[in-house]
Amino acid sequence: MTPLVLHAYWQLILFDRYLTRGNFRNLYERVRAHPLGESQVVSETIRRICSAVDLACIWYWKPVLCLHRSAATTCLLKSRGVRAEMIIGAQLLPFKAHAWVEVDGRVVNDKSYTPEMYQVLDRC
Repeated sequence: MTPLVLHAYWQLILFDRYLTRGNFRNLYERVRAHPLGESQVVSETIRRICSAVDLACIWYWKPVLCLHRSAATTCLLKSRGVRAEMIIGAQLLPFKAHAWVEVDGRVVNDKSYTPEMYQVLDRC
C-alpha cells in the first residue's frame, strides 16, 4: 500500500472510533476544524486522495459508512491545501441520510447528482 492509502486507512480507523463510541460531535468538530495545508495542484490531488480512500475502504475490515469515507476524504484533502467540505444531507421519505464531499460546489467522492437527492443539513 502507498503512504497515502495508509494515511486514508488510518483516518478511517480514527473516525470509526468516534462513531463506535457514539461521539458524532467530536467527529464533526475534527472535520470542521481540520487545518488547511499548503495548496497543491487541486485536480490531481483530489483524484489521488479519492482513489486512496476508495482503496482503503476496500481493505478496511468492516463496511465503511459514507460518513467515515467523507470525513476521511475531507481531512486528507484539507491537509493538502484543498478547500473541501463534508456535506451532511437527508431525505424525508423514505428517510435516508448521507454524507459526501464537495470542492468548489462540485461533488468529488460520489455521484454528481447526489445533492439533488438530499436536503443539505450542514457543511463542515
